[in-house]
Amino acid sequence: MQEIATDRIVIVGAGMGALYAALKLAPRPVVVISPEPLGKGASSAWAQGGVAAAMDESDSPESHAHDTLNAGAGTVDADVASMVTQEAREHILDLTKLGTPFDRTEDGKYVLSREAAHSFARVVRVKGDQAGAQIMAALIEEARQTPSIQVLEGTMAVELDVQDGKVTGVAIQESDETRSEPVMLRGSAYLLAGGGSGGLYAITTNPPRIRGQVIGMAARAGAQIADAEFVQFHPTAMDVGEDPAPLATEALRGEGAILINKHGERFMQAVHPDAELAPRDVVARAIFAQHQAGNRPMLDTRAALGASITTNFPSVAEYCARNGIDPVKEPIPVAPAAHYHMGGIATDRAGRASLKNLWVCGEASSTGLHGANRLASNGLLEALVYARICADGIASQTNISDAAPVEITFDGIGFPPDRQGIAALRRTMTDLVGVVRSGEGLKQALFNIASLEARDPSPSFQNMCATATLIAAAALLREESRGAHERSDFPNTLPGAGTRSKMTFAEAKALRDQLSEEPA
Repeated sequence: MQEIATDRIVIVGAGMGALYAALKLAPRPVVVISPEPLGKGASSAWAQGGVAAAMDESDSPESHAHDTLNAGAGTVDADVASMVTQEAREHILDLTKLGTPFDRTEDGKYVLSREAAHSFARVVRVKGDQAGAQIMAALIEEARQTPSIQVLEGTMAVELDVQDGKVTGVAIQESDETRSEPVMLRGSAYLLAGGGSGGLYAITTNPPRIRGQVIGMAARAGAQIADAEFVQFHPTAMDVGEDPAPLATEALRGEGAILINKHGERFMQAVHPDAELAPRDVVARAIFAQHQAGNRPMLDTRAALGASITTNFPSVAEYCARNGIDPVKEPIPVAPAAHYHMGGIATDRAGRASLKNLWVCGEASSTGLHGANRLASNGLLEALVYARICADGIASQTNISDAAPVEITFDGIGFPPDRQGIAALRRTMTDLVGVVRSGEGLKQALFNIASLEARDPSPSFQNMCATATLIAAAALLREESRGAHERSDFPNTLPGAGTRSKMTFAEAKALRDQLSEEPA
């Protein structure tokens, strides 16, 4: 394998966490590995709701932390929640200085919306549902003007090289359909900020390339993975046959939109005291149950928003228009979709993984902030806070202030993953490791994943299968229902404080192999 050495810090991913960290590291030189052109294909840019932060004088970081703990169903790290919520305001002000056009009132205050499981309106947004895109636009503009940041567009990371427990290189290749032979890029430090794993599911709101590859890559290299079983399903993806499914943002329910079924019945009031603003896992299971009963659940914005939906929520209006739906006159069909992975590469409070010289921020990480069920709009916040923490940690270990740009020529043909194999893997995850799980279904899922993994040696697909294995194995071992993890055969939550799961890929694979040897 061709090798290239650089003094630059290597950042895998090009979403909010990656770019914010790159800016915080300036003037230290970095190289950003971006599978798509900047701003395309990153989950951050697709985020509609906004960033949660206690910006109102009557709100407080303590209240925000309290809501985070409650939503996380007993497995949130309280110290992490306190630290992240304390820092939230600072990052909103920082993004504002960078040019993010947050919605403001006439007297200059931030417009704040309330989302599920928040006790206060504290979600800072842009044009209703444009927060992710607008924050990314501001970061991209700043990154392009920062000389220390080099972006390698059209490249993706597929493997970490580890020597004596320390990451010493990352193999990258072209991200187009043919793929090139990988090149080993050796930098001064490594930050993984390459997103979660929602695209491992057949029904997802995530960009097409976000399929657990970064988590799987670290897992295959020996990194510890935490809370893998906790996958959040957004309750109100639009059920219109698109892949990925367009998102009907939770802010619509914050504005008073209601959930009804094909009979016109509002069903959430009988499920939870907060009705449509119940925690996401509760709403997702209620919608899933309506689907299972053949009742076609829908989001009705007509009374709450009327014609204002077209101006206040332009993305949702656009999705409706291209699918022949007029939300002013008719409800929007919805279904739960894999949306956010609370689990990921385990990090300490400094953002460090269990492998040396490796930091992780954003959805690829598991910091302990989200627990079993992420509080709405805490995802972008966590990415910002830990991007800065990781940047500080890396900066403390490298004093390099200049480095030549990385020059790579990709040769040969690599292994692109098989499309049919990816489709089969995604069906397995949705059918057997989805909103409601069972022991038998999870065992079958592990068998299916092992069979698919054996057929396709491409490193990208091996990474997907590693993450899928970890999710299913951790879900099988958690014999209770907690937060976003629902077991039909263990419907109750175990008493006492919840515990976080920690697992290596070797341990998950050993469990998978053991099950395959058991008599049927």
